[in-house]
Amino acid sequence: MIQVRDLHKHFGDLHVLKGINLDVNKGEVLSVIGSSGSGKSTLLYCLNSLEQIQQGSVHVDGIDVHAKSTGVNTLRQKLGMVFQQWNSFPHLTVLENVALSPRIVKGKSKEEAIAMAEKQLKHVGLGDKFKHYPNSLSGGQQQRLAIARALAMEPEYMLFDEATSALDPEKVGEVLDTMRLLAEEGMTMICVTHEMGFAKEVSDRVAYFHNGIMEEIGPPEQLFGSPQSEHTRKFLANVR
Repeated sequence: MIQVRDLHKHFGDLHVLKGINLDVNKGEVLSVIGSSGSGKSTLLYCLNSLEQIQQGSVHVDGIDVHAKSTGVNTLRQKLGMVFQQWNSFPHLTVLENVALSPRIVKGKSKEEAIAMAEKQLKHVGLGDKFKHYPNSLSGGQQQRLAIARALAMEPEYMLFDEATSALDPEKVGEVLDTMRLLAEEGMTMICVTHEMGFAKEVSDRVAYFHNGIMEEIGPPEQLFGSPQSEHTRKFLANVR
């Protein structure tokens, strides 16, 4: 379980997250929606210790994410993250990109790491791209490569930070299909997304963020069909 309690994040004088409380259970898919600047992506960065917090706590399966004693490598094996940009190593093949972290972080042998990389690349539909270099892939394929790279660490949870926002419209579907597959397989996922159709279809719950506050959270049929907050209603009216 991911447990967030009274989470506050500041960037200088800017108060970005204002007392977030949230539980995410194993096997759950949570989509986080809201306008740009509402704190959605910052939440993910705080969950994964990529940003430090000023107040509150984050626990992942009982591990205090922001404790000084918590090793970053231990945390990275719990939480896989896929960013807006895919950030592949251009000088490495697709297979080498995915095999790198299992070797360095998990201490796998070369053979074990390659076997894991092959498995996850096939998983995301890139089984024919092992020897290609990232710059020969489409944007959608590069983002699926990023998903395979995260999965190769065998995480308990996957965090997606607007994984389709940098893609051409015709490439969005293939990435969303991969995310749907992971959800169907029972992966616990927190997805910051602008894709309302995906949020409605795949999520167990949807959270709406407004000005650093989790304004509303609930099942998609409730949040989209009968939102309780005026801010939520205005946001959904503008994105539909």
